[in-house]
Amino acid sequence: MAFLSFSVFPIIPFGEDVSAQNSPRPGNRRNGFCVTIPEIPRKRGGFRVKGKVALVTGATRGIGKAIAKLLAERGLHLGINGRDEETLRKVGHELEAFGVKVCLLPGDLSRVDVPERIVKTTAERLGGLDVLINNAGVALSRSIEETTPEEWDFQMAVNARAPFLLSRAAIPYLRRSEVPTIVNIASVVAVKGYVNQGAYTASKHALLGFTKVLARELHREGIRVHVISPGGVATDLIPSMRPDIPPETLIQPEEIAEIVWFLLSHRGNAVIDEVNVRRISNEPWK
Repeated sequence: MAFLSFSVFPIIPFGEDVSAQNSPRPGNRRNGFCVTIPEIPRKRGGFRVKGKVALVTGATRGIGKAIAKLLAERGLHLGINGRDEETLRKVGHELEAFGVKVCLLPGDLSRVDVPERIVKTTAERLGGLDVLINNAGVALSRSIEETTPEEWDFQMAVNARAPFLLSRAAIPYLRRSEVPTIVNIASVVAVKGYVNQGAYTASKHALLGFTKVLARELHREGIRVHVISPGGVATDLIPSMRPDIPPETLIQPEEIAEIVWFLLSHRGNAVIDEVNVRRISNEPWK
């Protein structure tokens, strides 16, 4: 079970005239006034999933698989990425059972050529791209003294560089979308530091900082950029990274998937930039 905290800011389109007009306040004997603000134009009707396309990285297990499954259940066509082709095919068959199109995108995101290729393939085969979920992540439990340059570079490449390359490649397609959205899956280590997680922590700090800049750069184009920073989630990484956490207290991947869906489906005048998710057993604001 998880607890959430949000950072929420209203949307005010660039150049919109929001000058107030004064009018009498009904029922008030004093000379008060009401403020009338012209309606801010925005796309209405919520998140219409018909024909929409999402790309999910690291979709063969854990959080990524849970996100892909929920999006397929809700009717989105999917491009799914993973390093193991056999597992990727198996997950693809599971998702196709929901009646959606699935594009398999095998590839190692630590390679500089892979991110752009899988974005382009998704858009070409599925007819565009509306949602990018940068979920893929790797972690090694090492002290800083024991961490090799190769291990450092590998984690930075997958956790920080790949989201940059994926997002950069996706922007031209997202500009054509009615609901352009990027969701980056970070971690609680993006705002904290844990022993024996130096490279992983640095990479997630980098992802959080990148998200902030990306959101500001794309804001005026209507492309929404969110980041989710979960605490301990029941994935394959936990036994090696945090063996001290009781399994029964772990956040379930499906809980993170539901948060992703909330971010996608909430298309009102408020934007949730950052979601911090803690385990229910953890103290609040610690």
